[in-house]
Amino acid sequence: MERTEASGFPDIPPPPAVPPQTYRAIDLRVSKRLLWVGRAVYPLENIARVHTYMLTPRRWEATRLFLKRLAIILATAFALTILGGITGLASQDTAGTLIGWVWLGSVAALVFCVVEWLQVLSATPLYVLAVETSGPSMAVVTSEDPRRLDHLVGSIVHAIENPETEFHVTVDRLMVNPNNYHFGDNVNMYGGTGNVGVSHG
Repeated sequence: MERTEASGFPDIPPPPAVPPQTYRAIDLRVSKRLLWVGRAVYPLENIARVHTYMLTPRRWEATRLFLKRLAIILATAFALTILGGITGLASQDTAGTLIGWVWLGSVAALVFCVVEWLQVLSATPLYVLAVETSGPSMAVVTSEDPRRLDHLVGSIVHAIENPETEFHVTVDRLMVNPNNYHFGDNVNMYGGTGNVGVSHG
């Protein structure tokens, strides 16, 4: 029975919060032995694994890349400045102008690198559901409720085991830069040195 307030009007729940810009609603459904994730279709018999995991930003890799770029940019700028000072480049005015352009370009490159680095550092970890196939294809969705994703894993596995199963839910599609996150599992390969890779299914 619908609960009403003293005014006689139904108790209407508040509107849902606006989702983060990294999310966009997407339909996930199972019908006729096919898993639909938006407009992408995955035959259930081709699904090799369904699992949830925490998608973490590549902070350490981004920091190493930033430091490497910083060293290259500064080394190049100082080398060109010294070279311009030694050779004089025909005249002092020409050398001064060229050195000014070198440092202007270096500052612009540094600003770009800092912005790119901060984007990764400020990225938040996301709990996601991944559907991996026997081929290279992989679908990744998320939800503000981690328990819902865990429940979806069971629903998809149940649909794989029971051909008559059908269901339809709405989840969130990731709208993030994949270069900023670790996708898949970290795999340590024994018998070598430093053999660490990323498995995408």
